[in-house]
Amino acid sequence: MTHKILAVGMILFLSSACLPHSGSLAEKTNTIPSSTKEKASGFTQTELEKPSPQELPPSPGESSPTYSPPSTENRWVWSLELPISDKSNDDFSFEVLPKDRNKQAPEFDIPIVINAKVEQFIQHFQTTGRRVFTSWLARSEKYIPFMKNLLKENGLPEDLVYMALIESGFNPYAYSRSKAAGPWQFIYLTGKRYGLNSNWWIDERRDPEKSTIAAAKYLKDLYDTFECWYLAAAGYNAGEGKIARAMKRHRTEDFWELTKYRYLKRETKDYVPQMIAAALIAKDPEKYGFVGIEYQEPLRYDKVKVPEVTDLRLIAQACEVTLDEIKGLNPELSRWCTPPNFPDYEIKIPFGKKEVFLRKFETLFPGERFQFKTHQVKKGDTFSKIAKLYRVSLEPILEINRLNNKSRLSIGMNLLIPLPKDPGPKPGSMAKKKSNGIDQHRAAF
Repeated sequence: MTHKILAVGMILFLSSACLPHSGSLAEKTNTIPSSTKEKASGFTQTELEKPSPQELPPSPGESSPTYSPPSTENRWVWSLELPISDKSNDDFSFEVLPKDRNKQAPEFDIPIVINAKVEQFIQHFQTTGRRVFTSWLARSEKYIPFMKNLLKENGLPEDLVYMALIESGFNPYAYSRSKAAGPWQFIYLTGKRYGLNSNWWIDERRDPEKSTIAAAKYLKDLYDTFECWYLAAAGYNAGEGKIARAMKRHRTEDFWELTKYRYLKRETKDYVPQMIAAALIAKDPEKYGFVGIEYQEPLRYDKVKVPEVTDLRLIAQACEVTLDEIKGLNPELSRWCTPPNFPDYEIKIPFGKKEVFLRKFETLFPGERFQFKTHQVKKGDTFSKIAKLYRVSLEPILEINRLNNKSRLSIGMNLLIPLPKDPGPKPGSMAKKKSNGIDQHRAAF
């Protein structure tokens, strides 16, 4: 009997040792929580810094996210396994860094999901596009703080700022094959629709402040149309009409579902995952191996009003700074002066220089002695013909347009014509005498 009891006890002991224990690993989630509704962004790629389509494998067509956040017990940087292309990059050495145990994961106010396509772009930025992306990150801190504020003031998620990271790398002078310009890559007509002037004298698509406000208005309209930030982002890239037709054709309002079909271009399909990848890296660069980045100082400036056609050299002199500093703060200005037909133009000057500017500008500015007209050069125009047309001397025209007797006119060129505010004697024969003998060298062809 005793043997039987011992045998039963041993069986029970051994069987209990083989049973699974409670407290198994928690199931991993597949999304990063967001504090708002589903939101995303759109972006057009600049020509020089755009990843080549040949570098990216076809989309795996996954419509659901597959992200699994790293365990808190893992102290090492999470790395990717999916390559962006079939070609290896032997020169790339990924540095594994200890992860700060107490560091909290970055929060987003747009939805962040990670699927195979997002992982591909993360790896692309870590490898093939590493040099370019590093320069983008270095420039990003110059613009992100005030751009976030502008987005917030317009009632939009602040993290939409990472659209501009992909659009242009925060380069105000970025210009694409589709003739999109500025940090938010507006084409001419869309920029005009949202209040951005673009002409011979000025291109406000390059103004970081004005273009951000315009982008916020455009994105808000897109979101009001689609009620989904992912679709709004795609609409920013392809146009709202294209996305609306895609939704109708394939009977879905799911962006990831639309990427399975051929109707949308690859650039549009890659739009959202590319932005998500950039946002993830930008918010936690060290996690993805981007260390030692020399970030540019945040952009700060004052604004002052100046008369139309004010020489930038005069503004620089009044601020006691270099001409390059004034140009750098005002990338929207295409010429040497503030634009005509813009009375009381607000120009940006270095932060803290407003007082000295106001004090010195009054003594330096010669006063409003002229009113200005613009003349667009046509075929057959010469300087003397233009001067005669407006009944002014040739010298002021040459001086105000930074030209000389040997300069050539080209069709479409815009000239400033200074007209005296106080009527004076007509130039008469003096204009003819001064322009004699040089017309043949300066005719427009």
